Amino acid sequence: MDWSVQQIARIAGTTSRTLRHYDDIGLLKPSRTGGNGYRFYNQASLVRLQRILLLRDLALGLPAIAEVLDHEPDAARALARHLDWLRQEQDRLTRQIASVRQTLEGLKEGEPIMAEKMFDGFDHTRYKYEVEQRWGKDAYTEGDSWWRGMGPAEKDAWRERSRQLGSDWIAAAESGVATDSAEAQELARRQVDWLTGIPGTPASGSAAAGGDARGDGDVKGYVIGLGEMYVADPRFAANYGGETGAAFVRDALRIYAGRHL
Repeated sequence: MDWSVQQIARIAGTTSRTLRHYDDIGLLKPSRTGGNGYRFYNQASLVRLQRILLLRDLALGLPAIAEVLDHEPDAARALARHLDWLRQEQDRLTRQIASVRQTLEGLKEGEPIMAEKMFDGFDHTRYKYEVEQRWGKDAYTEGDSWWRGMGPAEKDAWRERSRQLGSDWIAAAESGVATDSAEAQELARRQVDWLTGIPGTPASGSAAAGGDARGDGDVKGYVIGLGEMYVADPRFAANYGGETGAAFVRDALRIYAGRHL
Protein backbone atom coordinates (compact mmCIF):
# COMPACT_ATOMS: atom_id res chain seq x y z
CA MET A 1 0.00 0.00 0.00
CA ASP A 2 1.19 3.50 -0.85
CA TRP A 3 0.33 6.75 0.84
CA SER A 4 0.43 10.20 -0.75
CA VAL A 5 2.35 13.17 0.65
CA GLN A 6 -0.89 14.71 1.91
CA GLN A 7 -1.94 11.49 3.64
CA ILE A 8 1.42 11.02 5.35
CA ALA A 9 1.53 14.66 6.45
CA ARG A 10 -1.91 14.30 8.06
CA ILE A 11 -1.18 10.94 9.72
CA ALA A 12 2.27 11.93 11.02
CA GLY A 13 1.29 15.43 12.12
CA THR A 14 3.82 17.08 9.83
CA THR A 15 3.51 19.07 6.59
CA SER A 16 3.80 18.31 2.91
CA ARG A 17 6.47 20.97 2.68
CA THR A 18 8.56 19.19 5.34
CA LEU A 19 8.26 15.87 3.50
CA ARG A 20 9.29 17.47 0.22
CA HIS A 21 12.29 19.01 2.00
CA TYR A 22 13.26 15.59 3.38
CA ASP A 23 13.12 14.27 -0.17
CA ASP A 24 15.21 17.14 -1.53
CA ILE A 25 18.03 16.53 0.97
CA GLY A 26 17.90 12.76 0.59
CA LEU A 27 16.69 12.06 4.12
CA LEU A 28 13.38 10.46 3.14
CA LYS A 29 12.90 9.51 -0.49
CA PRO A 30 9.41 8.51 -1.70
CA SER A 31 9.03 4.87 -2.67
CA ARG A 32 7.75 5.99 -6.06
CA THR A 33 6.79 9.11 -7.97
CA GLY A 34 3.68 9.08 -10.13
CA GLY A 35 3.52 10.29 -13.69
CA ASN A 36 1.95 13.49 -12.43
CA GLY A 37 4.94 14.10 -10.17
CA TYR A 38 3.11 13.16 -6.97
CA ARG A 39 5.21 11.42 -4.32
CA PHE A 40 4.04 8.18 -2.73
CA TYR A 41 5.41 6.37 0.32
CA ASN A 42 5.31 2.68 1.24
CA GLN A 43 5.58 0.95 4.62
CA ALA A 44 9.39 1.10 4.71
CA SER A 45 9.20 4.86 4.12
CA LEU A 46 6.77 5.23 7.02
CA VAL A 47 9.11 3.31 9.34
CA ARG A 48 11.99 5.58 8.34
CA LEU A 49 9.82 8.65 8.91
CA GLN A 50 8.93 7.39 12.39
CA ARG A 51 12.65 7.06 13.19
CA ILE A 52 13.28 10.57 11.85
CA LEU A 53 10.55 12.08 14.01
CA LEU A 54 11.74 10.20 17.10
CA LEU A 55 15.25 11.53 16.58
CA ARG A 56 13.91 15.04 16.00
CA ASP A 57 12.36 14.80 19.48
CA LEU A 58 15.93 14.47 20.76
CA ALA A 59 16.67 17.84 19.10
CA LEU A 60 19.09 16.31 16.60
CA GLY A 61 19.61 18.33 13.45
CA LEU A 62 18.84 16.78 10.07
CA PRO A 63 22.51 16.06 9.19
CA ALA A 64 22.94 14.26 12.52
CA ILE A 65 19.74 12.29 11.93
CA ALA A 66 21.01 11.20 8.52
CA GLU A 67 24.25 9.98 10.13
CA VAL A 68 22.33 8.00 12.76
CA LEU A 69 20.11 6.36 10.14
CA ASP A 70 23.09 5.46 7.97
CA HIS A 71 24.98 4.09 10.96
CA GLU A 72 22.11 1.77 11.93
CA PRO A 73 20.20 0.64 8.82
CA ASP A 74 18.38 -2.12 10.76
CA ALA A 75 15.17 -0.25 11.59
CA ALA A 76 13.76 -2.96 13.88
CA ARG A 77 16.88 -3.06 16.04
CA ALA A 78 17.12 0.73 16.19
CA LEU A 79 13.45 1.11 17.14
CA ALA A 80 13.77 -1.58 19.82
CA ARG A 81 16.59 0.42 21.44
CA HIS A 82 14.58 3.61 21.17
CA LEU A 83 11.59 1.87 22.75
CA ASP A 84 13.75 0.80 25.68
CA TRP A 85 14.86 4.38 26.13
CA LEU A 86 11.25 5.66 25.92
CA ARG A 87 10.22 3.23 28.66
CA GLN A 88 13.11 4.40 30.85
CA GLU A 89 12.15 8.01 30.17
CA GLN A 90 8.53 7.22 31.02
CA ASP A 91 9.63 5.73 34.34
CA ARG A 92 11.87 8.73 35.06
CA LEU A 93 9.04 11.18 34.34
CA THR A 94 6.62 9.17 36.49
CA ARG A 95 9.07 9.38 39.40
CA GLN A 96 9.67 13.07 38.75
CA ILE A 97 5.92 13.81 38.71
CA ALA A 98 5.47 11.94 41.99
CA SER A 99 8.39 13.84 43.51
CA VAL A 100 7.03 17.26 42.52
CA ARG A 101 3.51 16.33 43.61
CA GLN A 102 4.83 15.29 47.02
CA THR A 103 6.71 18.59 47.36
CA LEU A 104 3.57 20.58 46.45
CA GLU A 105 1.45 18.65 48.93
CA GLY A 106 4.03 19.25 51.65
CA LEU A 107 4.12 22.98 50.91
CA LYS A 108 0.31 23.23 50.94
CA GLU A 109 0.00 21.34 54.22
CA GLY A 110 2.95 23.09 55.84
CA GLU A 111 4.69 19.78 56.39
CA PRO A 112 8.47 19.20 56.41
CA ILE A 113 9.98 18.49 53.00
CA MET A 114 11.74 15.15 52.65
CA ALA A 115 14.95 16.22 50.92
CA GLU A 116 15.97 12.69 49.94
CA LYS A 117 12.71 12.30 48.00
CA MET A 118 12.60 15.70 46.31
CA PHE A 119 14.91 14.83 43.45
CA ASP A 120 13.78 11.35 42.46
CA GLY A 121 13.79 11.32 38.66
CA PHE A 122 16.11 14.34 38.36
CA ASP A 123 18.91 12.31 36.81
CA HIS A 124 21.61 13.38 34.34
CA THR A 125 21.39 9.88 32.81
CA ARG A 126 18.30 11.04 30.90
CA TYR A 127 20.76 12.19 28.24
CA LYS A 128 22.23 8.69 27.88
CA TYR A 129 20.32 7.69 24.75
CA GLU A 130 20.86 11.05 23.09
CA VAL A 131 24.62 10.99 23.71
CA GLU A 132 24.87 7.40 22.48
CA GLN A 133 22.97 8.29 19.31
CA ARG A 134 25.20 11.27 18.61
CA TRP A 135 28.63 9.97 19.61
CA GLY A 136 28.37 6.26 20.45
CA LYS A 137 28.10 4.18 23.63
CA ASP A 138 31.73 4.68 24.64
CA ALA A 139 31.22 8.44 24.72
CA TYR A 140 28.46 8.16 27.29
CA THR A 141 30.23 5.50 29.36
CA GLU A 142 33.45 7.49 29.60
CA GLY A 143 31.69 10.77 30.28
CA ASP A 144 29.39 9.25 32.91
CA SER A 145 32.30 7.58 34.69
CA TRP A 146 34.24 10.86 34.65
CA TRP A 147 31.29 12.81 36.13
CA ARG A 148 30.51 10.23 38.81
CA GLY A 149 34.18 10.14 39.79
CA MET A 150 34.19 13.84 40.66
CA GLY A 151 33.76 15.07 44.20
CA PRO A 152 31.20 17.80 45.05
CA ALA A 153 33.84 20.54 44.94
CA GLU A 154 35.10 19.39 41.55
CA LYS A 155 31.58 19.33 40.13
CA ASP A 156 30.91 22.81 41.46
CA ALA A 157 34.16 24.07 39.92
CA TRP A 158 33.29 22.54 36.56
CA ARG A 159 29.79 24.04 36.64
CA GLU A 160 31.24 27.45 37.51
CA ARG A 161 33.75 27.23 34.67
CA SER A 162 30.91 26.37 32.27
CA ARG A 163 28.73 29.18 33.61
CA GLN A 164 31.56 31.73 33.31
CA LEU A 165 32.35 30.67 29.77
CA GLY A 166 28.71 31.06 28.77
CA SER A 167 28.53 34.45 30.47
CA ASP A 168 31.66 35.64 28.65
CA TRP A 169 30.22 34.50 25.32
CA ILE A 170 27.02 36.43 25.96
CA ALA A 171 28.95 39.58 26.91
CA ALA A 172 31.08 39.35 23.79
CA ALA A 173 28.08 38.86 21.51
CA GLU A 174 26.25 41.80 23.08
CA SER A 175 29.31 44.04 22.81
CA GLY A 176 29.21 43.81 19.02
CA VAL A 177 32.74 42.49 18.49
CA ALA A 178 33.36 40.55 15.29
CA THR A 179 33.46 36.76 15.39
CA ASP A 180 36.99 36.82 13.98
CA SER A 181 38.22 39.36 16.54
CA ALA A 182 40.94 38.49 19.03
CA GLU A 183 38.37 38.51 21.85
CA ALA A 184 35.99 36.11 20.14
CA GLN A 185 38.78 33.82 19.02
CA GLU A 186 40.18 33.67 22.56
CA LEU A 187 36.73 32.57 23.73
CA ALA A 188 36.69 29.94 20.99
CA ARG A 189 40.07 28.67 22.20
CA ARG A 190 38.71 28.46 25.75
CA GLN A 191 35.65 26.61 24.46
CA VAL A 192 37.77 24.02 22.67
CA ASP A 193 40.06 23.72 25.68
CA TRP A 194 36.97 23.16 27.86
CA LEU A 195 35.71 20.46 25.49
CA THR A 196 39.00 18.58 25.65
CA GLY A 197 38.39 18.00 29.34
CA ILE A 198 35.21 15.99 28.71
CA PRO A 199 36.10 12.29 28.21
CA GLY A 200 34.51 10.30 25.42
CA THR A 201 34.25 13.09 22.85
CA PRO A 202 36.38 13.46 19.69
CA ALA A 203 38.05 16.46 21.36
CA SER A 204 38.90 14.61 24.57
CA GLY A 205 42.56 15.00 25.45
CA SER A 206 43.40 16.38 22.03
CA ALA A 207 44.60 19.81 23.03
CA ALA A 208 46.26 21.62 25.87
CA ALA A 209 45.50 25.19 26.76
CA GLY A 210 46.85 27.48 24.10
CA GLY A 211 47.70 24.71 21.65
CA ASP A 212 46.12 23.31 18.55
CA ALA A 213 43.67 20.43 18.95
CA ARG A 214 44.80 17.49 16.84
CA GLY A 215 43.30 14.34 18.32
CA ASP A 216 42.60 11.02 16.69
CA GLY A 217 38.97 11.90 16.03
CA ASP A 218 37.47 14.49 13.71
CA VAL A 219 37.93 17.34 16.16
CA LYS A 220 37.30 20.02 13.55
CA GLY A 221 34.05 18.41 12.45
CA TYR A 222 33.05 17.87 16.06
CA VAL A 223 33.60 21.50 17.05
CA ILE A 224 31.81 22.84 13.97
CA GLY A 225 28.95 20.39 14.52
CA LEU A 226 28.59 21.47 18.14
CA GLY A 227 28.38 25.07 17.01
CA GLU A 228 25.51 24.17 14.71
CA MET A 229 23.83 22.27 17.54
CA TYR A 230 24.10 25.27 19.87
CA VAL A 231 21.90 27.19 17.43
CA ALA A 232 19.51 24.37 16.52
CA ASP A 233 18.81 23.12 20.05
CA PRO A 234 17.07 25.66 22.36
CA ARG A 235 18.48 23.87 25.42
CA PHE A 236 22.02 24.75 24.32
CA ALA A 237 21.15 28.15 22.82
CA ALA A 238 19.87 29.22 26.26
CA ASN A 239 23.42 28.93 27.61
CA TYR A 240 24.50 31.67 25.21
CA GLY A 241 21.63 34.09 25.58
CA GLY A 242 19.40 32.56 22.93
CA GLU A 243 19.64 31.85 19.22
CA THR A 244 21.45 35.09 18.33
CA GLY A 245 24.14 34.51 20.94
CA ALA A 246 24.45 30.86 19.93
CA ALA A 247 24.93 31.91 16.30
CA PHE A 248 27.79 34.18 17.42
CA VAL A 249 29.42 31.21 19.18
CA ARG A 250 28.89 28.98 16.15
CA ASP A 251 30.49 31.44 13.75
CA ALA A 252 33.45 32.11 16.04
CA LEU A 253 34.05 28.38 16.52
CA ARG A 254 33.89 27.77 12.77
CA ILE A 255 36.59 30.42 12.21
CA TYR A 256 38.74 29.01 15.00
CA ALA A 257 38.34 25.46 13.70
CA GLY A 258 39.40 26.56 10.23
CA ARG A 259 42.54 28.19 11.58
CA HIS A 260 43.66 25.77 14.27
CA LEU A 261 42.01 22.34 14.05
